[in-house]
Amino acid sequence: MAGHTDNEVMIKAPFDLVWDMTNDLENWPQLFSEYASVEVLQRTGDTTTFRLTMHPDEDGKVWSWVSERETARDVRTVWARRVEPGPFAYMNIRWEYEEESEGTRMRWTQDFEMRPDAPVDDPTMTDHINRNSRIQMDLIRDKIEQRARETVGA
Repeated sequence: MAGHTDNEVMIKAPFDLVWDMTNDLENWPQLFSEYASVEVLQRTGDTTTFRLTMHPDEDGKVWSWVSERETARDVRTVWARRVEPGPFAYMNIRWEYEEESEGTRMRWTQDFEMRPDAPVDDPTMTDHINRNSRIQMDLIRDKIEQRARETVGA
């Protein structure tokens, strides 16, 4: 049985600002609380291959992996996948952005499967991703909305 998550947040900011801030990979350690660093390995057109490194977990373990993201601003969608899946058999993520009257709705859909030797199973990872996605989306929303307020006030 594979894992699937679907989370979204309404950000009271224009699409261009939301898109630009959430797709500025080099700035992700300032946008997300969980990432210690991002190293861009290759850029080809709208596709970027990069290494993400997390802050140490509660056991002191540092998780790091290589992912690939393809952005398509014209259809307001990003597709990403782990190139080095680690404990996952696979991990695919789709980011979708929808401009609405009150701002921009950002949605993350993740499909994955844990390897048989992974430390957790699919339902446990689904619960973890759902909890963490809400935390990260709220942080991102707050940071983007703050930037939007600063831009209007400038």
